[in-house]
Amino acid sequence: MLHSSPNSEDPLHPFLASIADLVRHRRSELLELCSLDIDPEFEDILSKLDGDDFYIHNEIFLARGFRKLHLEIAIMGSNLQVFHCVFFPEPTFELPIFGVDVVAGPSGISAAIMDLSPVGKDLPSNIKNMLKKVSVPSFKQVRELPAWGNIFSPFVHFIRPDGQEEEQQFLQLVDDYLTILITSSKSIKPDTPTDPSTIRRYCYQDRYCLQQKRNDKTRNVLAKAFTPQWADRYIESLLFDSPSIP
Repeated sequence: MLHSSPNSEDPLHPFLASIADLVRHRRSELLELCSLDIDPEFEDILSKLDGDDFYIHNEIFLARGFRKLHLEIAIMGSNLQVFHCVFFPEPTFELPIFGVDVVAGPSGISAAIMDLSPVGKDLPSNIKNMLKKVSVPSFKQVRELPAWGNIFSPFVHFIRPDGQEEEQQFLQLVDDYLTILITSSKSIKPDTPTDPSTIRRYCYQDRYCLQQKRNDKTRNVLAKAFTPQWADRYIESLLFDSPSIP
């Protein structure tokens, strides 16, 4: 478990560490969980960015109903830390995409976003009904979604937490969303690979990945620390690879 970067005394921000611990704990509850091999080039990556160590750690698992469970932690010296996690469902299962990203800097948490994103025109009705029952705090600093953010559900939360209390409230929301997703994944039955619903979910998940790749901030940082070619390969093959064609 990563709580600090190698060759550096910079510890992982406590909020990022809490999010990582929570996701790992809840991930362990999924059925048929197993780790996937990662290209050694992408598992634990160390480079330099503006003279600071730039470290990236990746974990990839799969489970019943999910083609990939990706967790990434990036530490850029004492200037920036990022927690990124996406649970990509198998298109044969009517499950949403779980995603959470948290960005920390010297002044604290600047951004925290979390969602169960649909892989169709809407979320499954049972999941939508459960989300409506989740208690949502009145966060003081709600942030505007990016232009490509139409892939998210109406239940997305994008905030700048105002203090530790709101950090804990956001953490509780992540736990609530994971409870809904994990519970659903254990009871749902898959469709066949050729079912029209499977094809539709494949198309929507492919669109989700394409829209995420429009986030130039991620690519620009990676290209600066490594090379543009390496950044493209990392994004295409690890961060937002499209599902296999049914």
